[in-house]
Amino acid sequence: MRALDIASTGMLAQQLNVEVIANNLANVNTTGFKRSHAEFQDLLYQNQRRVGTESSDAGTTVPTGIQLGLGVKTAAVYRIHEQGNLQQTSNPLDLAVSGLGYFEIQMPDGTTGYSRAGSFQLSQNGEVVTQDGYLVNPGLTIPQNATSVAVSATGVVSATIAGQTTPQNIGQLSMSTFINESGLQAIGNNIYKETEASGIPQSGTPGSEDRGTISQGFLENSNVNTVTEITNLISAQRAYEMNSRVIETTNQMMGTLSALR
Repeated sequence: MRALDIASTGMLAQQLNVEVIANNLANVNTTGFKRSHAEFQDLLYQNQRRVGTESSDAGTTVPTGIQLGLGVKTAAVYRIHEQGNLQQTSNPLDLAVSGLGYFEIQMPDGTTGYSRAGSFQLSQNGEVVTQDGYLVNPGLTIPQNATSVAVSATGVVSATIAGQTTPQNIGQLSMSTFINESGLQAIGNNIYKETEASGIPQSGTPGSEDRGTISQGFLENSNVNTVTEITNLISAQRAYEMNSRVIETTNQMMGTLSALR
């Protein structure tokens, strides 16, 4: 009976759906996290009576035919890059992006990573780094005798030096945008890498060419909505139970057939 295989594909699909929802809920408090959504497609169909074929010598045709589907498959798990809420922290090195764009992170292997998590720190050399110690492009160094650091909405970093009244310009933060954000590859630690699907990064100044602006002393929260995720979880659980019920029913039908003498 095909129903066993069909229902099993449904159970596997809903299992993956629950895993995606679980990952969303696990990252509900992860800075800059973007929730994911699973998309599914129906599998191939078997034609037991092909639509449009001739049904008589008079030239009549079959209007609908008989097509039996073989179940479901996962088509994609994509991220939804809507803006998360901004939370004020009053930490001068906490930066949030309002709008499109990613901070550029220099990875240990020399490549560039991209992140929305702006919870930056200072290294032992005064360099602005991520929580893992990766440099934030273009490699800004805060003087040891700086009493305060200011970051403008357009990414200009300046520091007030002890004994001076005029802030000292430290540098300019750059920001990258992508034509297809969902094509970015997540590698963990709140960092993405470019791929063929994401397109080439377009680097520039925050606030220019539709890029977002920077808010100092804020962090972007995860865009996970717990109510929506719990609702999706209940729906996935019900779908899983219904597919398991199909398997139970099919098994009973096969038992009836095997009992015939």
